This record gives sequence, structure tokens and C-alpha cells, in this order.
Amino acid sequence: MSWDVLLLRLPDDFTSVQQIPDAHTLAPIGSRRDVLAAITQAAPDTDLTDPTWGELLGPTWSVELNIGAEDPVDSVMLHIRGSGDDVLTPVFRLAGALRCKVLDCAAGDLITPLETSGWHGFQQYRDSVVPPRH
Repeated sequence: MSWDVLLLRLPDDFTSVQQIPDAHTLAPIGSRRDVLAAITQAAPDTDLTDPTWGELLGPTWSVELNIGAEDPVDSVMLHIRGSGDDVLTPVFRLAGALRCKVLDCAAGDLITPLETSGWHGFQQYRDSVVPPRH
């Protein structure tokens, strides 16, 4: 089970997904080559052996980066597992490097580096439905 967030390019003045018009077309993040280079620069420990599906490991968490095979890249989905607020640092570092906003897919809201309620809510939900491993 993962907390999923989507990195996507939106105009700077959009602060919520409700502001996105139905007819709005997302601007691509960039070419595959440029996206992979930005990921490598922002999070050098990211394993991009498979350039369509990266992995970043932290002390108590992991992030899978679903980059896809399309060129240009329209968005990057992050599948976050584990615990610890320090996982938000690379999430927002990646978003900054890609000039993207971060959409909490569970809540349907754009989030900021100071917004941790979605991550905390996911962990509480996960812990209530998934039995602990022994």
C-alpha cells in the first residue's frame, strides 16, 4: 500500500486542482532526457536502472517513481511507502527540480512542503487496515 502523489506542471497561480479548467491541457514536464537528468540532480541516490520506473530509498521509507515511457514526460507519479516526515524532503526537492506542483492523489489537493496531514493520514489509515509485520 502506498501514498501516491503526482508531480505535474501547472501554472504558478493555480493553488488547487479546483482551479484547473476542464479543457486545460497539462504542459509537459520535459523531455525524458531532461526529466531523468533533473531527477538525478535533485535526488542522486535514485536508482534509474529502469528509466521508466525509478526507486529512491531512505532510512524508513521508499519512493517508487513512475516516470513512464512517453517522451515528453507529462507527469511523474510517486508511490511512497514507510514512515517518517523526512520523505517529504526529496518529494519537494524533485518537484522543485521539475518545476512541478505536488498533488496528493488520496485527498485530491495540491500540497506544500509544510503540509503533512495527507502523509500522516495515509500512515494512520494504513496502520489501521494492514496488520503489522512481525
